[in-house]
Amino acid sequence: MKICSTCVIPETAETLTFSETGKCSVCNQINFKHKINWESRGKDLDKLIENYKGKYDYDCVVPFSGGKDSTFTLWYLVKKKKLKPLVVRFDHNFYRKNLEENNQRTLNILGVDIINFKPSFEIVKKTMIESLIRRGDFCWHCHVGIAAYPVNIAIEKKIPLIFYGEPSSEYSSYYNYEEFEEGDVEHFNKTTNLGINAEDMLEMINERFPNSNYTLNDFKPFIFPSQREMNINNIKSAYLGNYIPWDVKKQVKIIKDELGWKGDNVEGIPPEYEYEKIECMMQGVRDYIKFLKRGFGRTAHLTSIDIRNNRMSRDKALDLCKIFDGKKPKSLSLFLKIINKSEEEFYSMVKNHIVSPAPRWDQNEMKKNKSNITPSDFDSWLEKFS
Repeated sequence: MKICSTCVIPETAETLTFSETGKCSVCNQINFKHKINWESRGKDLDKLIENYKGKYDYDCVVPFSGGKDSTFTLWYLVKKKKLKPLVVRFDHNFYRKNLEENNQRTLNILGVDIINFKPSFEIVKKTMIESLIRRGDFCWHCHVGIAAYPVNIAIEKKIPLIFYGEPSSEYSSYYNYEEFEEGDVEHFNKTTNLGINAEDMLEMINERFPNSNYTLNDFKPFIFPSQREMNINNIKSAYLGNYIPWDVKKQVKIIKDELGWKGDNVEGIPPEYEYEKIECMMQGVRDYIKFLKRGFGRTAHLTSIDIRNNRMSRDKALDLCKIFDGKKPKSLSLFLKIINKSEEEFYSMVKNHIVSPAPRWDQNEMKKNKSNITPSDFDSWLEKFS
C-alpha cells in the first residue's frame, strides 16, 4: 500500500492522488494554501457579509455541533464580524456529556438563538444498519442530517447565507484551495450522502424492515433541497476556511480561552489531540471501521495535518499510528448492542468494503488487538443505552 512521501496518508484515502515525487494531492494543496493572499481573501469575506448583514431576521445560519470547528466558526462570526446568526443543531443521538456542557457555555456566552432537532432513534438505528451493510459506514443519518437540515431551515426562515467552517481541502481532494467551496447539491452528493439519497434510504429500510411503513415525511429532515429550490431562495453557502487561514490548533486555543471550551479523550486518538472529534460516542467505532476498510485511522489523519504544518516529523507520526490506529474500541460492544448485530456479523459486513490495496486482516487477530483508552464518560453511555 503506497503512502505519501510527505505525510502518512495512504493511497486508499478517498480522492487522493500522487505526484511523480510521491507527494499526495492534499499535501500539494496545503503548499498552495500557504501562498494564498489571505488579506485579499479577508476582503472578499467582508464583501460577502456586507451583502447580507442587517437585511434579514438573521444575518446567517450556522450549522453547529459544538466540536472545535463549528464552535470557532460561531465565535468568529459573532465576535469578529458582529453577525447575528441563527444556530441550527442536528442532534444525531450520540452527543457526549462534555460536549453538551461546552455547548451550554458557548451559546450562553455568545447569546445566540438556536434551533435543535433530534430525529427518531428508531429511524437512526435502521439507517445505521442499512448504511453499514451497503457502504461500510453507519453514519449516513449524521452526514446527511447535519448537511440537509440547516439548509432546509435557511429556506424556511428566509435566511439566504449559510456559514460552514473547515473546508474539505484541509484533508481531502474533493476540492482545492483555488476554489471557493460551497455546500450546494453537487457538494452534498459528492462528499456527504454516501451515494444514497433520502428517498432511496426510505425504500431500502422499508424493504429490509417490512413492519416499518415509513413515509417520505418521516425522512424529511434528511432531504437536501434541489439546486433549483436553492437558487429560487438565493441560498449562498460559504466555508469560513476559504477566507481565513484555517489552523486548528490556534483556533482551539482561542475557543478554550474565550469560551472555556474543553477537550476530551477519544478512542483511537493520541491524548495530545484531545480537541478532535469529541462530539460522538461512536467516533471510536467509526475510525476503527475506517482502519479495517482503508488501512489507516484517525491518528494518521491528525498527524498528517501536523506534518503539513511543520509541527511533527514523519517518523513520529508513523510511530503514533502504530500505537493508536487499528485498535478495537471499547465502544464496539455498545454499538453492536444498539444495532443488534454480533461481532462476527460486524466483521463480515465491513470486510465487504475493504478498499484495495488495503491489507486484508484476520478478524480473530483484530478482536484481540484492543484499545486501552476508556472514554471519560463511558459509564454514562452504557446507562443511556441500557
